Amino acid sequence: MSIATADTAPAGANSNSVWSTRWQRFRDNKLAMISLVFVVLLMLSCAIAGPIAYLTGIDANATNLLRRFKPPSAQHWLGTDDLGRDVLLRLLYGGQVSIAVGLLATFITGIIGIGIGVTAGYIGGRFDNVLMRMTDCIIALPLIPVLIVLGAVDLTKLGLSQAAATSPAAVFLRIVIIIALVDWTTIARIARAGTITLRDVDYIRAASVSGAKARYNIFVHILPNIATPLIVAMTLSVGRIILFESTLSFLGFGIVPPTPTWGNMLTNAQQLIISAPMLAVYPGLLIFTTVMAVNFVGDGVRSAFDPRSETSKGSH
Repeated sequence: MSIATADTAPAGANSNSVWSTRWQRFRDNKLAMISLVFVVLLMLSCAIAGPIAYLTGIDANATNLLRRFKPPSAQHWLGTDDLGRDVLLRLLYGGQVSIAVGLLATFITGIIGIGIGVTAGYIGGRFDNVLMRMTDCIIALPLIPVLIVLGAVDLTKLGLSQAAATSPAAVFLRIVIIIALVDWTTIARIARAGTITLRDVDYIRAASVSGAKARYNIFVHILPNIATPLIVAMTLSVGRIILFESTLSFLGFGIVPPTPTWGNMLTNAQQLIISAPMLAVYPGLLIFTTVMAVNFVGDGVRSAFDPRSETSKGSH
């Protein structure tokens, strides 16, 4: 991914107009706007799962075998599952986990990738070679098998008690950290490329001659000017990370029941695909639409941040 030419100059006074232009470009992308609205509505729906459960008096984890496989009704809008639990509430709670993993893991991935990429690009030389060869090694690993192996690590062997190792918070953080540790490479390479492009430009060399330290140049000059491709890359990675989490949960190495996620809901529905197919359709459809919507938003952000998009748009 190349660094936009408009972003290789120092931040100026026209930043507001630049962001207004980007927002206008994004709004002109109908598919991206529809996807953004869908993602926002989905996040809001998942966020109010607790109040919905409180108002309806339904416990999403409470089992009742007398209510198994109930069809959709006024009380249970999407019916109940094989243990009599409300499907809609479990989908909303599962969305909380899946989306939170996607956002938090992307944030940590960004910190790791930007830190490694900018450091390697700014220092250069042998240090750059070592960090980039390490990055190449991570890229060469088969991602899903590595995630499964790391997800199967017994945390009690690391000194945690059984209760702490199996708590929902510990399992959640483990999945986030595992994904972040193997998914930072793309952002690192983008950050390194942008840093190498900028580190020798005149105004940064002048700042160094004037006594500016490396930290000042990085945070004041380099990071603001490579933010565009980094924002795009991190936006696109959210959907991929949601898919990773769903895959791990589906295979039994992610968030474990009774805490619902879309992945483990799919796992539970495997043996019911003939008798109750909708129990698999609902979480599968949410995974598909969420990942697609996030990717469409990422494509919209990429087009909005690309100064060449207006030129190419006008040429057709």
